[in-house]
Amino acid sequence: MRSSDHIIQVSDNDFPYEVLAHSSQRPVVVLFGADWDLGSRALEPQLERLIHDGQGLYRLAKVDVDANPSLVRQYKVQSIPAVKAFRNGQLVAELNGQRSESQLNQFLQSLSPEPDDLSVSKGKHLLSNGNWAGSADLFRKVLRQDPDNPQALLGLARSHLAQGHPELALPLLREFPASSEYPIAEQLIPLADAMAAADDLGDEEADDWAPIYAHALRLAGRGQIPAAIDGVFEILRSDKAYRQGQARKVAVALLHVLGDEHELSRDYRAELSSLLF
Repeated sequence: MRSSDHIIQVSDNDFPYEVLAHSSQRPVVVLFGADWDLGSRALEPQLERLIHDGQGLYRLAKVDVDANPSLVRQYKVQSIPAVKAFRNGQLVAELNGQRSESQLNQFLQSLSPEPDDLSVSKGKHLLSNGNWAGSADLFRKVLRQDPDNPQALLGLARSHLAQGHPELALPLLREFPASSEYPIAEQLIPLADAMAAADDLGDEEADDWAPIYAHALRLAGRGQIPAAIDGVFEILRSDKAYRQGQARKVAVALLHVLGDEHELSRDYRAELSSLLF
């Protein structure tokens, strides 16, 4: 049950998305506890208050240890309450047992991102809200200080695509540095290529789906990513191998442009999986 975007209850099923994936945007603090445990009941409101005061800088995810034994085993929770912090999908810090509010505050402050990281996080937030130009400005600011920052490069490429500038995105994607973001950059290239060629879809390539496909690519270039996804999905429902598999690759790329942060992302990914498999 979600009490806010900053404080949520998670389970075995949504932990990978709500904690690990989300921690690429901001630190996620996970409280492993139980209602029957006095220590957990004392620690929980302290953490909630500090998370609230952080005004979105952190997320708190609460795990009921009785209901989620696989998470308890995976993260070696031997006593409760246990607090574990994640950044970029990795466990980076932890506390065990009852702590004072000042100690908890110091723990949170140690997780605070560097200024460039914070700008990247803000840029991703703007992307999820469709503010493509604003996000591009933030990513360029980061890249002026750190030209090879892979998160900023990927964010800028996404914003270029959503603003209809595949010619600006392609150089970034084709010369992308080795990093954990590299596979996503590779998967964006088919979309950039297709968008660049969208106006050249001539009669020799025409088929029943060509107008819908070209329109979806134009929608993507106007920043209307959900509408573009809907158009490509309509094609894939009838022809999974449309244009020798290009439409499938474009659909995957559009989901990356939309981003894991977007509220529709999970539903679209589930739908694409059902369409293809």
